[in-house]
Amino acid sequence: MTNRSSALISAFGVLASVVLVVAGVCEYRFGASVLWLVAGAVIFLSASYTLARDVRRFRTGPTA
Repeated sequence: MTNRSSALISAFGVLASVVLVVAGVCEYRFGASVLWLVAGAVIFLSASYTLARDVRRFRTGPTA
């Protein structure tokens, strides 16, 4: 059950990071610093890696 909830929370993290990437692109297009775009991309990559790790852990089942 813990692995399932962790994967679900990670999925919501990926959705939130996509929103940040889109906001970063919009801000960059309106003249803001490129750091908004870079920060959004880094957060998205981190959240995607966490989701992949949690899904892999969920699929293997309990270790004990």
